[in-house]
Amino acid sequence: MKLRRLACAILPLALTACVTYPDISQSRSPCRMEPGGWCGFVREAAVEAWPFAVAATNAYTGDHDVFAELGATSARLERLEIDAEAADKGFGYELFAQYRENENESGERELAARILSFRGTDFNGLTDIFYGTLRSDHIELALAAFEAERARPEFGDGVPWIVTGHSLGGALATEISVRYPEVRAYMFNTSPFYRSDGMTNDIRRTVFNERGEILRRFARFDEAPAAEAFTLNCGPRESTFAKHKIRPLADCITWIAAYGSEDAAAVIDANADSPMPVRKPLVECGPADKVHPGPDYRESEPCVHQSRRGDEADSESD
Repeated sequence: MKLRRLACAILPLALTACVTYPDISQSRSPCRMEPGGWCGFVREAAVEAWPFAVAATNAYTGDHDVFAELGATSARLERLEIDAEAADKGFGYELFAQYRENENESGERELAARILSFRGTDFNGLTDIFYGTLRSDHIELALAAFEAERARPEFGDGVPWIVTGHSLGGALATEISVRYPEVRAYMFNTSPFYRSDGMTNDIRRTVFNERGEILRRFARFDEAPAAEAFTLNCGPRESTFAKHKIRPLADCITWIAAYGSEDAAAVIDANADSPMPVRKPLVECGPADKVHPGPDYRESEPCVHQSRRGDEADSESD
Protein backbone atom coordinates (compact mmCIF):
# COMPACT_ATOMS: atom_id res chain seq x y z
CA MET A 1 0.00 0.00 0.00
CA LYS A 2 2.76 2.48 0.93
CA LEU A 3 4.66 1.69 -2.27
CA ARG A 4 1.53 2.18 -4.31
CA ARG A 5 0.82 5.53 -2.66
CA LEU A 6 4.43 6.55 -3.23
CA ALA A 7 4.19 5.58 -6.91
CA CYS A 8 1.11 7.72 -7.21
CA ALA A 9 2.70 10.63 -5.43
CA ILE A 10 5.71 10.91 -7.67
CA LEU A 11 3.59 11.23 -10.78
CA PRO A 12 2.58 14.77 -11.73
CA LEU A 13 -0.71 15.62 -10.06
CA ALA A 14 -1.15 12.07 -8.84
CA LEU A 15 -0.34 13.04 -5.31
CA THR A 16 -3.96 14.04 -4.89
CA ALA A 17 -5.52 10.77 -6.07
CA CYS A 18 -5.17 7.31 -7.51
CA VAL A 19 -8.84 6.44 -7.89
CA THR A 20 -12.23 7.76 -8.81
CA TYR A 21 -15.85 7.35 -7.78
CA PRO A 22 -18.59 5.44 -9.58
CA ASP A 23 -20.42 7.86 -11.83
CA ILE A 24 -23.95 8.83 -12.72
CA SER A 25 -23.14 10.20 -16.16
CA GLN A 26 -24.91 12.89 -18.14
CA SER A 27 -26.92 11.09 -20.81
CA ARG A 28 -27.17 13.34 -23.84
CA SER A 29 -29.36 11.45 -26.29
CA PRO A 30 -32.77 11.79 -24.58
CA CYS A 31 -32.08 15.33 -23.27
CA ARG A 32 -31.45 17.38 -26.38
CA MET A 33 -34.70 19.29 -25.98
CA GLU A 34 -33.98 20.14 -22.36
CA PRO A 35 -32.27 23.41 -21.34
CA GLY A 36 -28.70 23.44 -22.59
CA GLY A 37 -29.03 19.78 -23.51
CA TRP A 38 -28.58 18.86 -19.83
CA CYS A 39 -30.76 16.13 -18.34
CA GLY A 40 -33.10 17.05 -15.52
CA PHE A 41 -31.28 15.06 -12.85
CA VAL A 42 -28.01 16.80 -13.74
CA ARG A 43 -29.63 20.24 -13.57
CA GLU A 44 -31.21 19.42 -10.20
CA ALA A 45 -27.87 18.23 -8.80
CA ALA A 46 -26.15 21.36 -10.12
CA VAL A 47 -28.75 23.62 -8.47
CA GLU A 48 -27.94 21.94 -5.17
CA ALA A 49 -24.15 21.85 -5.56
CA TRP A 50 -23.13 25.08 -7.31
CA PRO A 51 -22.63 27.23 -4.15
CA PHE A 52 -20.17 24.62 -2.87
CA ALA A 53 -18.31 24.50 -6.18
CA VAL A 54 -17.88 28.28 -5.90
CA ALA A 55 -16.71 27.92 -2.28
CA ALA A 56 -14.26 25.16 -3.28
CA THR A 57 -12.85 27.51 -5.94
CA ASN A 58 -12.50 30.43 -3.56
CA ALA A 59 -10.65 28.33 -1.00
CA TYR A 60 -7.63 28.97 -3.25
CA THR A 61 -7.19 32.42 -1.72
CA GLY A 62 -4.96 34.68 -3.81
CA ASP A 63 -5.25 32.69 -7.05
CA HIS A 64 -6.19 34.59 -10.20
CA ASP A 65 -9.16 32.39 -11.08
CA VAL A 66 -11.35 32.73 -8.00
CA PHE A 67 -14.88 34.14 -8.33
CA ALA A 68 -14.83 37.90 -7.95
CA GLU A 69 -18.52 37.98 -6.94
CA LEU A 70 -20.25 35.34 -4.81
CA GLY A 71 -23.79 36.65 -5.22
CA ALA A 72 -26.52 36.69 -2.59
CA THR A 73 -26.30 32.99 -1.73
CA SER A 74 -22.84 33.05 -0.14
CA ALA A 75 -20.60 35.40 1.83
CA ARG A 76 -17.07 34.94 3.11
CA LEU A 77 -16.66 34.67 6.88
CA GLU A 78 -13.58 35.45 8.94
CA ARG A 79 -11.84 32.20 9.78
CA LEU A 80 -9.47 31.46 12.62
CA GLU A 81 -5.81 32.09 11.93
CA ILE A 82 -3.88 29.18 10.49
CA ASP A 83 -0.67 28.77 12.45
CA ALA A 84 2.68 29.00 10.72
CA GLU A 85 3.48 25.29 11.01
CA ALA A 86 0.20 24.26 9.35
CA ALA A 87 0.64 26.89 6.65
CA ASP A 88 4.18 25.67 5.98
CA LYS A 89 2.71 22.22 5.36
CA GLY A 90 0.46 23.69 2.68
CA PHE A 91 -2.76 23.45 4.66
CA GLY A 92 -5.48 26.03 4.01
CA TYR A 93 -9.22 26.59 4.16
CA GLU A 94 -11.84 29.33 4.06
CA LEU A 95 -15.25 29.84 5.67
CA PHE A 96 -18.47 30.94 4.00
CA ALA A 97 -22.06 31.58 5.02
CA GLN A 98 -24.75 30.05 2.84
CA TYR A 99 -28.10 31.82 2.68
CA ARG A 100 -31.46 30.46 1.59
CA GLU A 101 -32.44 31.28 -1.95
CA ASN A 102 -35.81 32.83 -1.03
CA GLU A 103 -36.33 35.81 1.24
CA ASN A 104 -38.45 35.56 4.39
CA GLU A 105 -41.43 37.77 5.24
CA SER A 106 -39.05 40.51 6.39
CA GLY A 107 -37.34 40.57 3.02
CA GLU A 108 -34.17 38.98 4.37
CA ARG A 109 -32.35 35.79 3.56
CA GLU A 110 -31.98 33.37 6.43
CA LEU A 111 -28.68 31.68 7.18
CA ALA A 112 -28.93 28.10 5.94
CA ALA A 113 -25.46 26.71 6.72
CA ARG A 114 -21.83 27.50 7.33
CA ILE A 115 -19.39 26.12 4.78
CA LEU A 116 -15.84 25.09 5.55
CA SER A 117 -13.98 24.81 2.24
CA PHE A 118 -10.61 23.05 2.18
CA ARG A 119 -8.01 24.13 -0.34
CA GLY A 120 -6.60 21.47 -2.63
CA THR A 121 -3.00 20.90 -3.60
CA ASP A 122 -0.82 23.88 -4.43
CA PHE A 123 1.48 22.70 -7.19
CA ASN A 124 3.93 25.54 -6.68
CA GLY A 125 5.69 23.35 -4.13
CA LEU A 126 5.96 19.79 -2.86
CA THR A 127 4.75 20.29 0.71
CA ASP A 128 1.17 19.27 -0.09
CA ILE A 129 2.40 16.07 -1.71
CA PHE A 130 4.42 15.09 1.31
CA TYR A 131 2.09 16.17 4.11
CA GLY A 132 -1.23 15.62 2.31
CA THR A 133 -0.58 12.31 0.55
CA LEU A 134 2.37 10.41 1.97
CA ARG A 135 1.51 11.45 5.52
CA SER A 136 -1.73 12.17 7.34
CA ASP A 137 -0.82 15.66 8.58
CA HIS A 138 -3.49 17.39 6.51
CA ILE A 139 -6.20 15.08 7.81
CA GLU A 140 -5.25 15.85 11.39
CA LEU A 141 -5.09 19.57 10.63
CA ALA A 142 -8.48 19.46 8.88
CA LEU A 143 -10.14 17.73 11.83
CA ALA A 144 -8.59 20.20 14.26
CA ALA A 145 -9.65 23.20 12.16
CA PHE A 146 -13.22 21.97 11.82
CA GLU A 147 -13.53 21.30 15.55
CA ALA A 148 -12.05 24.70 16.42
CA GLU A 149 -14.33 26.59 14.03
CA ARG A 150 -17.42 24.75 15.19
CA ALA A 151 -16.56 25.51 18.83
CA ARG A 152 -16.45 29.30 18.33
CA PRO A 153 -19.02 30.99 20.62
CA GLU A 154 -20.46 33.06 17.79
CA PHE A 155 -21.18 29.86 15.88
CA GLY A 156 -23.08 28.19 18.70
CA ASP A 157 -26.50 28.80 17.16
CA GLY A 158 -27.09 25.30 15.81
CA VAL A 159 -26.73 26.28 12.13
CA PRO A 160 -25.65 23.20 10.13
CA TRP A 161 -22.11 22.80 8.83
CA ILE A 162 -21.22 21.71 5.30
CA VAL A 163 -17.72 20.84 4.12
CA THR A 164 -16.41 21.03 0.59
CA GLY A 165 -13.18 20.89 -1.34
CA HIS A 166 -11.44 20.21 -4.63
CA SER A 167 -8.83 17.50 -5.18
CA LEU A 168 -6.94 17.04 -1.90
CA GLY A 169 -9.53 19.33 -0.33
CA GLY A 170 -12.18 16.81 -1.33
CA ALA A 171 -10.33 14.07 0.56
CA LEU A 172 -10.28 16.28 3.66
CA ALA A 173 -14.00 16.98 3.28
CA THR A 174 -14.55 13.21 3.04
CA GLU A 175 -12.66 12.70 6.29
CA ILE A 176 -14.81 15.27 8.10
CA SER A 177 -17.97 13.70 6.66
CA VAL A 178 -16.94 10.25 7.88
CA ARG A 179 -16.05 11.49 11.35
CA TYR A 180 -19.17 13.65 11.75
CA PRO A 181 -22.25 11.92 10.27
CA GLU A 182 -24.41 15.04 10.61
CA VAL A 183 -22.14 16.98 8.24
CA ARG A 184 -22.94 17.14 4.52
CA ALA A 185 -20.01 17.08 2.08
CA TYR A 186 -19.57 18.15 -1.55
CA MET A 187 -16.39 17.25 -3.42
CA PHE A 188 -15.07 18.17 -6.86
CA ASN A 189 -12.47 16.21 -8.89
CA THR A 190 -11.69 14.68 -5.55
CA SER A 191 -8.79 12.71 -4.19
CA PRO A 192 -9.33 9.35 -2.46
CA PHE A 193 -6.54 9.76 0.09
CA TYR A 194 -8.72 9.40 3.16
CA ARG A 195 -8.11 7.03 6.06
CA SER A 196 -11.58 6.25 7.41
CA ASP A 197 -14.34 3.83 6.42
CA GLY A 198 -15.57 5.06 3.04
CA MET A 199 -19.07 3.66 3.55
CA THR A 200 -19.75 5.75 6.65
CA ASN A 201 -22.18 8.62 5.98
CA ASP A 202 -22.06 7.88 2.23
CA ILE A 203 -25.61 9.13 1.60
CA ARG A 204 -24.57 12.61 2.73
CA ARG A 205 -21.71 13.00 0.25
CA THR A 206 -21.93 14.23 -3.34
CA VAL A 207 -19.06 14.38 -5.79
CA PHE A 208 -18.75 15.96 -9.24
CA ASN A 209 -15.92 14.80 -11.50
CA GLU A 210 -14.95 16.02 -14.94
CA ARG A 211 -14.70 13.10 -17.32
CA GLY A 212 -11.10 12.40 -18.33
CA GLU A 213 -9.42 14.59 -15.70
CA ILE A 214 -6.00 13.36 -14.63
CA LEU A 215 -6.97 11.76 -11.31
CA ARG A 216 -9.50 9.52 -13.00
CA ARG A 217 -6.58 7.88 -14.85
CA PHE A 218 -5.61 6.20 -11.58
CA ALA A 219 -9.02 4.76 -10.79
CA ARG A 220 -8.07 1.10 -10.79
CA PHE A 221 -5.75 0.94 -7.80
CA ASP A 222 -7.97 1.36 -4.77
CA GLU A 223 -11.57 1.55 -3.54
CA ALA A 224 -13.10 5.00 -3.38
CA PRO A 225 -15.46 6.13 -0.61
CA ALA A 226 -19.13 5.76 -1.43
CA ALA A 227 -21.00 8.87 -2.54
CA GLU A 228 -23.61 10.03 -5.00
CA ALA A 229 -21.37 10.85 -7.95
CA PHE A 230 -21.87 12.79 -11.15
CA THR A 231 -19.48 12.73 -14.09
CA LEU A 232 -19.73 15.71 -16.45
CA ASN A 233 -18.10 16.22 -19.81
CA CYS A 234 -17.90 20.01 -19.73
CA GLY A 235 -14.65 20.40 -21.68
CA PRO A 236 -14.23 17.33 -23.90
CA ARG A 237 -11.35 18.81 -25.89
CA GLU A 238 -9.33 20.01 -22.91
CA SER A 239 -6.22 18.19 -21.67
CA THR A 240 -6.46 15.83 -18.72
CA PHE A 241 -4.53 18.35 -16.63
CA ALA A 242 -6.77 21.27 -17.60
CA LYS A 243 -9.83 19.15 -16.80
CA HIS A 244 -8.62 18.74 -13.22
CA LYS A 245 -8.82 22.46 -12.41
CA ILE A 246 -11.64 23.53 -10.14
CA ARG A 247 -12.63 26.80 -11.84
CA PRO A 248 -13.76 25.27 -15.18
CA LEU A 249 -15.76 22.61 -13.34
CA ALA A 250 -17.29 25.19 -11.01
CA ASP A 251 -18.18 27.37 -14.00
CA CYS A 252 -19.84 24.42 -15.70
CA ILE A 253 -21.86 23.45 -12.63
CA THR A 254 -22.91 27.07 -12.05
CA TRP A 255 -23.90 27.45 -15.72
CA ILE A 256 -26.03 24.29 -15.60
CA ALA A 257 -27.59 25.40 -12.30
CA ALA A 258 -28.56 28.76 -13.82
CA TYR A 259 -31.17 26.95 -15.93
CA GLY A 260 -33.06 26.39 -12.67
CA SER A 261 -31.65 28.86 -10.13
CA GLU A 262 -32.01 32.62 -10.23
CA ASP A 263 -29.12 32.96 -7.79
CA ALA A 264 -26.79 30.96 -10.02
CA ALA A 265 -27.83 33.09 -12.99
CA ALA A 266 -27.18 36.22 -10.91
CA VAL A 267 -23.64 35.04 -10.14
CA ILE A 268 -23.00 34.58 -13.86
CA ASP A 269 -24.23 38.13 -14.49
CA ALA A 270 -22.28 39.57 -11.55
CA ASN A 271 -19.01 38.09 -12.82
CA ALA A 272 -19.59 39.02 -16.47
CA ASP A 273 -17.21 42.00 -16.35
CA SER A 274 -14.66 40.38 -14.05
CA PRO A 275 -11.27 39.09 -15.25
CA MET A 276 -12.73 35.57 -15.01
CA PRO A 277 -16.34 35.56 -16.26
CA VAL A 278 -18.42 32.38 -16.12
CA ARG A 279 -18.48 31.06 -19.67
CA LYS A 280 -20.60 28.49 -21.44
CA PRO A 281 -19.21 24.94 -21.11
CA LEU A 282 -17.37 23.99 -24.29
CA VAL A 283 -19.60 20.95 -24.73
CA GLU A 284 -22.88 22.87 -24.76
CA CYS A 285 -24.46 23.92 -28.05
CA GLY A 286 -24.07 27.50 -29.21
CA PRO A 287 -21.16 29.92 -29.72
CA ALA A 288 -18.38 30.33 -27.17
CA ASP A 289 -19.74 33.76 -26.17
CA LYS A 290 -23.29 32.49 -25.68
CA VAL A 291 -25.22 34.53 -23.12
CA HIS A 292 -26.98 32.38 -20.58
CA PRO A 293 -30.75 32.49 -21.24
CA GLY A 294 -31.63 32.18 -17.55
CA PRO A 295 -33.95 29.99 -15.51
CA ASP A 296 -37.05 28.41 -17.03
CA TYR A 297 -35.59 28.56 -20.54
CA ARG A 298 -36.82 25.91 -22.96
CA GLU A 299 -35.08 24.83 -26.15
CA SER A 300 -36.95 25.37 -29.41
CA GLU A 301 -34.69 22.96 -31.29
CA PRO A 302 -32.32 20.17 -30.23
CA CYS A 303 -29.27 21.33 -28.26
CA VAL A 304 -26.63 18.86 -29.41
CA HIS A 305 -23.51 18.73 -27.28
CA GLN A 306 -20.25 19.22 -29.14
CA SER A 307 -17.87 16.31 -29.60
CA ARG A 308 -14.18 16.22 -28.78
CA ARG A 309 -13.54 16.01 -32.53
CA GLY A 310 -15.07 19.36 -33.31
CA ASP A 311 -18.65 20.42 -34.00
CA GLU A 312 -19.71 16.98 -35.06
CA ALA A 313 -21.93 15.20 -32.52
CA ASP A 314 -20.17 12.54 -30.53
CA SER A 315 -21.66 9.11 -30.26
CA GLU A 316 -20.58 8.84 -26.61
CA SER A 317 -22.74 10.06 -23.77
CA ASP A 318 -21.73 13.31 -22.10
